Amino acid sequence: MTSPFADGRRLPHPPLSKQPGYLRRIFEDPQPVLDELRAAYGPIVGLGAGPVRLAIVGEPTALRAMFAMPNDAFRWGHKFNVLGFVVGKGSMIVSDGSDHSRRRSSVRSAFSRRRLNGWIPMIVDRTDAAIDALAERHVDGPREVDLYPVGRHLVLDIVVRSLFGERLAARTDEIGALFQRPQDYLESAAVRQLPHPFPFTRRAGVRADRRAMDAIIDDELARRRADPSGDPLDVLETLAVDGSLTDAEIRDQVVTLLGAGFDTTSATLAWMVWCTSLTDGLWSRLRSEADRVLGPVAASRAQSTADDRTLADLQLANRVMRETTRLHPAGAIAPREAAVDLTLGGYRISKGTLILWSAHLAGRDPVAWTDPLVFDPDRFVDLAPEQQVLSDIAWVPFGRGARNCVGFALAQMELTLIIARLAQRLDVQPVTSDKPRPVGMVVNRPRGGAPMRVAAR
Repeated sequence: MTSPFADGRRLPHPPLSKQPGYLRRIFEDPQPVLDELRAAYGPIVGLGAGPVRLAIVGEPTALRAMFAMPNDAFRWGHKFNVLGFVVGKGSMIVSDGSDHSRRRSSVRSAFSRRRLNGWIPMIVDRTDAAIDALAERHVDGPREVDLYPVGRHLVLDIVVRSLFGERLAARTDEIGALFQRPQDYLESAAVRQLPHPFPFTRRAGVRADRRAMDAIIDDELARRRADPSGDPLDVLETLAVDGSLTDAEIRDQVVTLLGAGFDTTSATLAWMVWCTSLTDGLWSRLRSEADRVLGPVAASRAQSTADDRTLADLQLANRVMRETTRLHPAGAIAPREAAVDLTLGGYRISKGTLILWSAHLAGRDPVAWTDPLVFDPDRFVDLAPEQQVLSDIAWVPFGRGARNCVGFALAQMELTLIIARLAQRLDVQPVTSDKPRPVGMVVNRPRGGAPMRVAAR
């Protein structure tokens, strides 16, 4: 296509002597690098040269302009996208053009508002089950517990039931194990992810895990076609009978949704626990709201009657979710390749440049946010109109536009309901007053997990 975006200034660049270090670190531990570059050069910065050119974009209005550009101004199935090895070349997140539109449309229809609302009671019930299991192991008073793996198992349980229905819930642990090695592989150094066919390596192990996962999905597809459950909330059955995707494409979308849905959401949940427990009085405020909306603890542990009105009434919990994802978005950077010469924020970005847009930088932008490093869920209350506009532009943890996170509504529901229920039923105190530093290239999670002293209410 012919680009109408080709004018603009040259991107600011660090000195050549510093660039190799920045390039290495940005793909290993991006958050500190993003903050350093922002402080020294601003929210839009260039790195590299020749075939390896990067543009880091974290200025909110530039991001708004980028999200509004046509899809064919960018490519997602580019040479730098290592996700395709794990999620498959047919995944919507590494697809372009009509293939992306078709694949995403099929998956998006499976996340209808009716289906999302139907999952609300299940989310509350599974959270209760996780809390019950935790309480049974710690009946003698407060114990130190790392809530990060607890949250990972809970979120995976919810995602498996959302995608597959109740029939596959018993295999949640098996599915989690098959995803762990691929997740670890994606977080390894780029040199360790170079393609090769050799056996008995980490890459070979990831291929084996993917084959095992594909076998599970194929078995479930065959079962649903032979004996449909009729469950209106079963996403896999919806995809199986829809007919617009091949079985190979269905496998790739399911692996994408499982991997992204549980790893990113559970990392955000860990940050939520840290942020709320370290903020004076916030856990008690969440508990009071949950008691009012969800009912007394003893009564609310029965089969949940929560619905979309319940979710809407958990306003403080929703603000906690929004503030956590502002400060600690699951992805600090997200890549797309410029397919044409274009301009963002007044700067030229040439065709072939890998654009690393950053929700981390946008969420900490000092123009859009007052005291941006302070965790304050009430910052979203009674905003002046101009501040409301700025915060809407700068809050992009799930992306925007045609390539936003297709499961964003489920993730927001889960996080809001889970944190409300945890606050209602557990006493939680952090083991330290210092919030951990972020770690992770693909998924931003707290280093060391979320160790807390936990007791039943």
